[in-house]
Amino acid sequence: MTSNQRIFRALFAVALILGIAMGTRNAFSGLFLQPVSADMKWGREVFSFAVALQNLVWGASQPFIGYIADRYGARRVLIAGAVLYALGLGWTAFLSNTFTLAISGGILMGVAIACTTYSVAYSVLGKMVPPERRAWAFGISAAAGSFGQFFMIPVGQFFITQNGWSASLIGLAVITATIAPLGWYFAKLGSEGKLPQPAAAAQASAGEALRTAFADRSYTLLTLGYFVCGFQVVFIGAHLTPYLLDKGIAARVGVTALALVGLFNCFGTYLAGVLAGKMPKRYVLSFIYFMRSVVIVIFLALPLSEWTVYAFAAAIGFLWLSTVPPTNAIIAQVYGVRYLGMLGGIVFFSHQSARQDGAA
Repeated sequence: MTSNQRIFRALFAVALILGIAMGTRNAFSGLFLQPVSADMKWGREVFSFAVALQNLVWGASQPFIGYIADRYGARRVLIAGAVLYALGLGWTAFLSNTFTLAISGGILMGVAIACTTYSVAYSVLGKMVPPERRAWAFGISAAAGSFGQFFMIPVGQFFITQNGWSASLIGLAVITATIAPLGWYFAKLGSEGKLPQPAAAAQASAGEALRTAFADRSYTLLTLGYFVCGFQVVFIGAHLTPYLLDKGIAARVGVTALALVGLFNCFGTYLAGVLAGKMPKRYVLSFIYFMRSVVIVIFLALPLSEWTVYAFAAAIGFLWLSTVPPTNAIIAQVYGVRYLGMLGGIVFFSHQSARQDGAA
């Protein structure tokens, strides 16, 4: 098998992993709040708290999980994540009290998502893809996570309508269990295709990598930027559909809007990865953050209607996760790939801390 063949197979495997993991996560936070709250006779704050806890656990555990993937390999991390994901969803299907939801949908799923998403995936890809193609590879994998949202949200809504939220969660648990064999194959390709690293980088310790990053003001600014990113995306993802319902707009509009976010983010994230490989990555990031603000202000200024919601969803979707490829490519370029999972995980913790505030 040639190097290019191995890379393309790895990208296909990680596309499926991220599509399932991120699609399920977005469907859970975007679709289940209302039916679960109504059926259990809870206020929205109960489910929102579980999602906020999930985001915080996801972020807080990410640096440690990224370090484990960097140090010991991603195979066991991905398989463990698949098991925890299926367990968390399955347990949530049999809710009896708010504590159960906090443990299953919050803590278990938070750790599971950390094990099956970007930092672990990039820990593998960063070590097997040449530097000049790294941002492109990150863009493809991030776009796959967005396609999962586009696919899983309407599918999830269909199953909730037909079978109820509890049976739908069981179905999602079965789907997420398939991450285990996919993760085993992806990690195998990554270990076989690992590129040689500079001797100094290969021998550096995690502590040295941390000291180097935290001594650099650029790393701090990158972390703060991701905080803003996290607040924006989770606030929209968790509260757009309930907000529209409160304004008298049909539920199908909110579901369609979330699906459009996922669809357009496929294009935006891929384009961000391509551009980050051809021009200064900081310019790409700055433009994305600026345009998000512009899109949100225009949406709030316009009269609310079905078509303004769709236009907003398409525009914000194009900018949704497009920050992910250039951010991680900057980390890999400046600090190397030896501890990319750990350093990327720390930046991502800032992202998830903001997501906690946005969900709640």
